[in-house]
Amino acid sequence: MTTSQTSPFRIFQEDDVSEECKKLVSILPKEKGWIGSYTYNYQGFWTTPKVIEGVIACQQRFHAQDSDIILVTNPKAGTTWLKSLLFVLVNRKEHPIFNQNHPLYVKTPHDLIPFLELDLYHDGEVFDFSSFTSPRLLSTHLPFASLPKSVQDSRTKLVYLCRNPKDTFISMWHFANRLRLHQKDTISIEEMFDFFCKGVNPYGPFWNHVSDYWKQSIEKPNKVLFLMYEEIKAQPTLQLKRLAEFVECPFSVEEEKSGMLDEILRMSSFENLSNLKVNTNGKSSLSGAPNRIFFRKGEVGDWKNYFTIKMNEKLNHVIEQKFQGSGLKFVYN
Repeated sequence: MTTSQTSPFRIFQEDDVSEECKKLVSILPKEKGWIGSYTYNYQGFWTTPKVIEGVIACQQRFHAQDSDIILVTNPKAGTTWLKSLLFVLVNRKEHPIFNQNHPLYVKTPHDLIPFLELDLYHDGEVFDFSSFTSPRLLSTHLPFASLPKSVQDSRTKLVYLCRNPKDTFISMWHFANRLRLHQKDTISIEEMFDFFCKGVNPYGPFWNHVSDYWKQSIEKPNKVLFLMYEEIKAQPTLQLKRLAEFVECPFSVEEEKSGMLDEILRMSSFENLSNLKVNTNGKSSLSGAPNRIFFRKGEVGDWKNYFTIKMNEKLNHVIEQKFQGSGLKFVYN
């Protein structure tokens, strides 16, 4: 399958879909898009026609294996970071971490762990998985209810990464405006904030996405691991060991003594990844997008530099309503 010609903005082009998809989209609820002209509500979440086409294809054609590991996130919830951690962790025997030719140094994390609905199924083509070794590492932004049935029914492991909604929103807003540069316009924070609070954001509503996976992690702890971005920041070693145990490749005593955990965390850190040549100057071989757009700050509490008191009060009220009784608490600084 040829992917090198894919435009970094192609997933936001409404006309670049099949006639069948166009007919489907024409009857869906729509709102102003964060990046493209419009966003559409499909299966209860908001996205673009090109993504809808990919979702339908992967739902129909993807066959999960029990050994698969799928990373799930809301957009801009720390996906790039956890992809790098997961790849290095799972492949540490095949690709020793102290090797200067490690794949993480020559490929972006998004090429090492591709997206099901964005990278592997589009334009009527099916990705060739023959080069993948077991366990296959994949990723998605899909809500739980929209995952391919084979993923839900198999013993495929799901690693869910949740970031607090305030920092997630700010990161989404910056990312959307980076992608809008080719249109020579940007969207105000006030306008996108109103949409976010209404639940109109990529793959949103945010609270539905998070709540469903939180519930699944409680009901099926062997299938879904729920990680918090802020907890990995605060206790990286502990959370890395937790991740390793969940994906059934725990660290040995010898590995811990050798400094392996610290090296994996260093390799996967924002500081290291954002300064690698492949991420400063390279482009994704799958999407064609400049790798640098996936790196901004990665800080906890950056929302404080943008939120007004009124914005903070409004979102606090929404969050309290949406997560009441769930037991889920967010860390904001």
